[in-house]
Amino acid sequence: MVRALALSDEVEAALCNGAARRLDVDLIVAAGDLPFDYLSEVSDHVDRPGVLVPGNHDPDLSGYSQRAGLWMRAGLPCRWPGPAGFDDADGRVVDVAGVRFAGLGGSVRYREGPNQWTQEQQARRARKLVRAARRATRRDGRPVDVLLTHAPPRHCGDREDGPHHGFECLHAVVAALRPRLLVHGHIHPYGQSVPDRFLGDTRVVNVVGRRVLEL
Repeated sequence: MVRALALSDEVEAALCNGAARRLDVDLIVAAGDLPFDYLSEVSDHVDRPGVLVPGNHDPDLSGYSQRAGLWMRAGLPCRWPGPAGFDDADGRVVDVAGVRFAGLGGSVRYREGPNQWTQEQQARRARKLVRAARRATRRDGRPVDVLLTHAPPRHCGDREDGPHHGFECLHAVVAALRPRLLVHGHIHPYGQSVPDRFLGDTRVVNVVGRRVLEL
């Protein structure tokens, strides 16, 4: 059993004032729209690795890669703008703390800016992600445990205003990869109780604010 501190969208100051240490977690899972210095500080407090996908209010993290411990972009060494100690799972399959994540960040496009996609654009990214996940599973026999997204699937915890529509393609990704969990943010509950939902056997969890999940 792996305990994960899942975060998105809303800063909880108590996590930087000692509360995070008491949670006894093995990793941090960030579903977007949080300040990167906040994520780095929480990671420092718990002294555990993290995995993230960017939200629609986050900077562009695309095009960065690590080679021999150096961050590269466009073939040149650079500084990664993301939070220290985190792997970016957007469009990738990554293994963190013994858990395999496949990630798709961003929201439905509603204005100019990074990390926003039309339904068709995200569907293309989703198909590439499924192919990458299947290659990884063929290589070592391990399935994807968690699908990490910023926006939820369409008609599965999303809203009817345009910026908070979910992505239709996530239904196909869940059907193809059958992860145990789909973890997302983006949909603020505003004090209301938000039940977990299911797509087949996959539990869909909104983690706006914070939740501790057992994986």
